Amino acid sequence: MSVLRDIEKLLSALTPAEKAQVLESVVADLDNTFPGIDVNPGVCGGEPCIVRTRIPVWLLEQARRLGAADEALLQYYPTLRAADLVAAWTYVRSHKGEIDRQISENETA
Repeated sequence: MSVLRDIEKLLSALTPAEKAQVLESVVADLDNTFPGIDVNPGVCGGEPCIVRTRIPVWLLEQARRLGAADEALLQYYPTLRAADLVAAWTYVRSHKGEIDRQISENETA
């Protein structure tokens, strides 16, 4: 039996209040996902990167802070798409402290 079927079977046995708790947990878990951003310990030291690339989000944000426009970033990194930059900027807004730290660490490296 697949995991999904097992979950469906378990859900049918829950009360409405318990189902609401499960739903709340699933939504919270999904809230921490960022489509287009990959965090993999074996890639770029585990720093968040644009999927399909090894371009760290902090690098794009640092370039933007230094005045690079989205159009320039798309030219500098031909594997990037406009949607990738949208994903990066969304991630930066949600993880400002983390990105600031990564920029700082990489400036002193």
